[in-house]
Amino acid sequence: MTITARSAMAIVAITRDEARVWNAGMEKGTAPQRLHPSSDLGQHHHVRQAQHHRGHDTDHDNLRFYESIAQALADANEILIIGHGTGKADHIVRFTQFLERKHPATAARVVGAMDSNLYAMTEAQVLSAAREGFDHFHTWGF
Repeated sequence: MTITARSAMAIVAITRDEARVWNAGMEKGTAPQRLHPSSDLGQHHHVRQAQHHRGHDTDHDNLRFYESIAQALADANEILIIGHGTGKADHIVRFTQFLERKHPATAARVVGAMDSNLYAMTEAQVLSAAREGFDHFHTWGF
């Protein structure tokens, strides 16, 4: 398969509970690969269910989660990360740091990061924002 310029671009829309990875093109209607952190809900912790869903528990097994995302990005020439959150919940920063430490070649292909309200965006809106982000990068750089 020949990689075209558009299909060599990958998008990662990352939140605490999910990463959506588009690495097969950015055309309208393109479905992402959905990756989820392993769940520790079956293990006994002294954390209520409501605390778990609001981030008041220990982190998910982020290393395995981030590793699965990195593997999904292995063939991408350019990567744009779209995230949601700030401070300790900023998965853009955490995932980028993971890539820099564990996958420096993949980290070098990250062309930018955008902070968006992913919970309020449809997949079409995420793709549209990513197309604008890549166009901006190719014109001006990030």
